[in-house]
Amino acid sequence: MSRARVVFATTVQSSDALYLTRAHVPDAYVMMDLDGERIGVFNAMEQNRMRTQSAMNTVLPLEEYYDKAKAAFGVALPGPGDILAILARERRLVTVEAGSDFPALVLRQAERRGLLFDVADGPLFPERQFKSDAEADEIRKGNAAASAGFAAVERLLAESTVAGDGKLIHDGVALTSERVKTEIEIACIKMGTWALETILAGGQQACDPHCEGFGPLHANELIVADIFPRLETSGYHGDMSRTYLKGAPSDEQKKFVSTVAEGQKLAFPMIRDGADGRAIHMAVTEFFASKGYPTTIRNGRNVGFFHGLGHGLGLDVHEAPRMNRSGSPLAAGMVVTVEPGLYFPGLGGCRIEDVVRVTNDGVEMLSSHPCEWVIQ
Repeated sequence: MSRARVVFATTVQSSDALYLTRAHVPDAYVMMDLDGERIGVFNAMEQNRMRTQSAMNTVLPLEEYYDKAKAAFGVALPGPGDILAILARERRLVTVEAGSDFPALVLRQAERRGLLFDVADGPLFPERQFKSDAEADEIRKGNAAASAGFAAVERLLAESTVAGDGKLIHDGVALTSERVKTEIEIACIKMGTWALETILAGGQQACDPHCEGFGPLHANELIVADIFPRLETSGYHGDMSRTYLKGAPSDEQKKFVSTVAEGQKLAFPMIRDGADGRAIHMAVTEFFASKGYPTTIRNGRNVGFFHGLGHGLGLDVHEAPRMNRSGSPLAAGMVVTVEPGLYFPGLGGCRIEDVVRVTNDGVEMLSSHPCEWVIQ
């Protein structure tokens, strides 16, 4: 039986659309993977480009499919679901498979024309979890851009002085998270990437792992930098985190950061083909608890290591598989982040994140940047 997986989206909205086309498409079109044949129905503006610059095997003219749908269904203005229904009829398909984000309106239009839908239980293209050498190289490029962003952070912190109230001063004004994020974005643009929603959070803000950070930065506080640039050409991401402190760390801060670094080192040799993502995550969680950093709830908020150890990385920043309490089995060719973190109000937050590709007997590093966290 043929398997037809369908997408209706722009490549900005949908990484599945970008996976199918391997070319940027700013408008939504009916696209299908039919037993490995990549089929798209595009208008005249896009047809030549899709034939010569995309991964599509079959490019069909949208204008002709409008006429076919008008004749078949007696409508003056066919919708994309009508177009999909005609395409399915031509390919003798009774049922197609869609992802959970497939537009409901398009689905209903096609259902009215007799087309049946299955909704994928999980990723529509699970094969995206396995990265080729070329895809791994793209992820390396994204991480090289993240490394350039960290270099910008380190430069700004090194050039800063400390005011009497503990604020960091750069070029005569307070150094803010916003200013540092701007410099990160500039560094990433120079590397051919876009760094959006970058995290640069210091002090108490860093205790919320996805707080992007705002306002002045202060000396002697931990600062979490999480950079996940997207390559402008291919759409693949890098994703790395480092933790910094400007000034002189306390003994407790030294232990805190050292423990997170040790947790990451513990995880690396456990990652290999056939490993259990949940077991690796729990091993790091238990290690942190043994060092005096349990994962629990204090004063109504989560503390400790309360996010996953890692996630798949590719055309999405967060994709399958997962290394967390639910977990996923790992297999050779998968690319995952390894990002242990600890978060305790009053002490701060610390996260160290790198990216690996799973191999038969270990990992292949796809990221590289020093973890020299104390900036004088």
